[in-house]
Amino acid sequence: MSAVALSAPRSVSPTVHWFRDALRRHPTAIAGAIVLLLMVLVAVFAPLLGTIDPQALSPIRRMRPMSAEYWFGSDMLGRDVYSRVIYGTRVSLLVGLAVAVLATTVGLTIGLITGYLRWLDAVMMRVMDGLMSIPSVLLAIALISLTRASLENVIMAIAITEVPRVVRLVRSLVLTLREQPYVEAAIASGTRLPAILAKHILPNTLAPLLVQATYICASAMITEAILSFVGAGTPPNIPSWGNIMAEARSLIQVAPTILLFPGIFLSLTVLSVNLLGDGMRDALDPRLARRM
Repeated sequence: MSAVALSAPRSVSPTVHWFRDALRRHPTAIAGAIVLLLMVLVAVFAPLLGTIDPQALSPIRRMRPMSAEYWFGSDMLGRDVYSRVIYGTRVSLLVGLAVAVLATTVGLTIGLITGYLRWLDAVMMRVMDGLMSIPSVLLAIALISLTRASLENVIMAIAITEVPRVVRLVRSLVLTLREQPYVEAAIASGTRLPAILAKHILPNTLAPLLVQATYICASAMITEAILSFVGAGTPPNIPSWGNIMAEARSLIQVAPTILLFPGIFLSLTVLSVNLLGDGMRDALDPRLARRM
């Protein structure tokens, strides 16, 4: 009796089964999600992980090499590079998430209205085409130059450059959905426009919109680093990856690690978000799901 009990297969919990199935179907997406989760934990626990205040100046300890005290070395002002990189994770993730939420919300609203109202579609699309004709970095620099340098203004400027892409995506979906029989039936029954958009069209746009939001998040982090690198982004007193690399570009031959570590963190974070977005696209696309 005991031998039979020992040979009986052990039951697998639904969570473990789901994780194994997801790992088998989308291994790169799971890897991206794990790396992104680690970055989020680094950002949340930055005060505990940072060994020294990232703003603390120590001229007598400037340009120190990597050591037990300064894990990534110190910069030209004696600030701990490791602590600045750790706190820079907060800035990049905040910019990426805030830009994704703002651009998706505004773009979704405009796309729903312009895609359904034919008379407004032509006018609004020409405005979106005009914004998309300008490179996003140049447009963000132009918008930031009209205001003072701050993290909030950087987020707003980058979000404005990403809105047209969301609008065009949502508009293309609405143009197809409004011709569906269930939408025509809702119109024939006298359903008001807000109810049609909320009940029949909006739910069918969420899946591709969620995937697009991940790419916007990754693009926003890169744009913020570029803006800070050229001196048009966050103020120098904010420890962001772009600011760290901008201050280290003149020291690349003397202390290349100051430029290397924030670049590695930025690359890993952007790559993890893109991998997660690819996995979500494959999982949410019915054609790809059937093929797999």
